[in-house]
Amino acid sequence: MTVLLWILAALATPFVLFVAWLAWVFLKEFFSAKAEYESAEESSGIAAEAAEAAAAAERLGLLPLERQNTELASPLPAEWAAALASVGRGEWQPAAEVMHGIGRDWERRSALTTLLGDKAAEADEWLLSWEDARPDDPDAAVVRASSTVTLAWKLRGAKRAQHTTHEQFEGFRRTLEGAAPEDVARAAALNPDDPTPYVKEIWIALGLGRPNAEMDTLWAKLTELAPHHYEAHFSALQYWCAKWRGSERLAMSFAERAAAGAPVGSLLTVLPLIAHLEHDESDDTAAENTPEMIARVNTVLADVAAADPSHPRLPEVRHLLAYFLRLQGRDKESLEQFRLVDGYVEALPWRYRVNPAAEYCAFRNATAKAAEEAGATV
Repeated sequence: MTVLLWILAALATPFVLFVAWLAWVFLKEFFSAKAEYESAEESSGIAAEAAEAAAAAERLGLLPLERQNTELASPLPAEWAAALASVGRGEWQPAAEVMHGIGRDWERRSALTTLLGDKAAEADEWLLSWEDARPDDPDAAVVRASSTVTLAWKLRGAKRAQHTTHEQFEGFRRTLEGAAPEDVARAAALNPDDPTPYVKEIWIALGLGRPNAEMDTLWAKLTELAPHHYEAHFSALQYWCAKWRGSERLAMSFAERAAAGAPVGSLLTVLPLIAHLEHDESDDTAAENTPEMIARVNTVLADVAAADPSHPRLPEVRHLLAYFLRLQGRDKESLEQFRLVDGYVEALPWRYRVNPAAEYCAFRNATAKAAEEAGATV
């Protein structure tokens, strides 16, 4: 009898194993299908929510994704746009006239120099003609300095170090160590009162990893010329960030000192927000909703209200305000800022994203939907 039971058990074992395998396959397929269904349902819900947010933005008169300019933070003054269009055609004279007309307005001079330098880094025949026609023109010299520094960073590329090739690093370093310092020094010598060459030198110091003591010396020289220069402070803050030559502590300390000592309307009160943005790695909004951060945002709102409406960096600050106000649940205030910059997305925080226009629109649309639900009007 015992032998018979063993035989029956032996014969039944494959059948039992087969049934168990079928059950396992069934359960696996069941839970896989359930997960796919739930994922599809979730994706459908997210898509529907995004569509509702986009519709709210449209009702409030905001522009769709395809109408977002990814090269600028705001429209340019007409004469600047004309000058940039002219150099694109190889004509340098309009740019020279606009640069000369700016005079000692260092904020605007630095802003236009950067735009022209970017153009020259792509194709500089027009700048060569300008330099040939006016060999010692300080305006041409500062544009050349800007273009050389920009070219170095273009050679490096925008990716992190681990994704940058040896050849890219070599071209980057060779340009920053060779032509860039010479061009910056020449521009400074031709116009000793102009802080713009020293702003460009910050990016040389950052790229080459110059020690903090050298940066302190450069900063003292620069701020003697322009103590509350926005682009200078933004550039120096980048140097002091942990991702470059400083740390979160050094960056925030620099930002807070600059903000505390700045006159209202200088826009420098935004620096602590930028320092926070550069170092915050949290996945929630708790860090943006502390009493300290709310106070910082309120201070920037007052600074923006007092600023020259034509300040070349004002739109960039508005983008940051829109972002932080939304994170603080202040959707109506955020929407006010979005309305003033809509259509242009080359600003923080969007330019740090893979698809700036899409990120901007998603964030702005969510703000528009929340603001509309709260009773915002066009």
